[in-house]
Amino acid sequence: MVERLLGELPSVCALGEIVHLWQRDIRDDERCGCGARFSACTFWKRVGQVAFGGWTNVDVDRVHALRDVVERTRHIPRLAGANLPDAQRADVREYAGYYAKVYAAAAEVSGAAVVVDSSKHSALAHVLRWADDVDLRVVHVVRDARGVAYSWTKTVSRPETDGSDEMTRYSPGRSALLWNAHNAAFGLLSRRGVPVRRIRYEQFLTDPRAALRELADYAGVPAGDDDLAFLGDGYADLGVGHSAAGNPMRFTVGRLPMRRDDAWMRSLPSGQRRLVGAVCAPMLRAYGYPLNPAEVSQEA
Repeated sequence: MVERLLGELPSVCALGEIVHLWQRDIRDDERCGCGARFSACTFWKRVGQVAFGGWTNVDVDRVHALRDVVERTRHIPRLAGANLPDAQRADVREYAGYYAKVYAAAAEVSGAAVVVDSSKHSALAHVLRWADDVDLRVVHVVRDARGVAYSWTKTVSRPETDGSDEMTRYSPGRSALLWNAHNAAFGLLSRRGVPVRRIRYEQFLTDPRAALRELADYAGVPAGDDDLAFLGDGYADLGVGHSAAGNPMRFTVGRLPMRRDDAWMRSLPSGQRRLVGAVCAPMLRAYGYPLNPAEVSQEA
């Protein structure tokens, strides 16, 4: 949602989760946010031509091999260090270079000053820290771990596969561990000098207009009243986007109601709610989340 709203600003181009571009789009030819197959999308055709002289020139096997070597959560301690061994630095920069070419080409094709990659892999952010030609600024969107855990238990079809595939599901216990690991990794990134702006999902929905102004200022792009005219009282009017991969919401066009989704307080079984709360308690407190769901309800 944050990516979709940022993408409505005239100086911003939202690209979706580029971490999945290599397999889901180049190889599997899934659907772009505009509804067309990736290979038929005019925007992505132009991006591929500018970046690589055409997508057929991308060695996807090489990208995957580099990903396995450098872009894994277990590699974050090394990526977060002050230095990298020469051989590893070469692999990291080669891998980051593929992303840098996509970002630069998308900016050129769209005319945008800022492109948004909504990939949620914290290891990728640490990789991009080592890129020479990426002005990396991270927006760290945090949501209550119990809400995240409930979301990952739901069965959701992936529209880009025409209903033949579903989004990944995790148990609440695994979600809790991943929530801790990835949020901690983004915190570590900020301690390594990368600009990181944290915003809570719940805070964003309380006042989307103010939140977008803050994020636009952080990104260095204008967000005047006219630029935010697509935002109404409790809704946003969305145009067609070209998100390469990500949440099914990327296909939403037209009026989108915006409200906090606190269904987890009613639908996540109490035992699972307590488990996630216990595992994530230190970071929930650090982010300002009450451990008692009744207090969360009062905040809403």
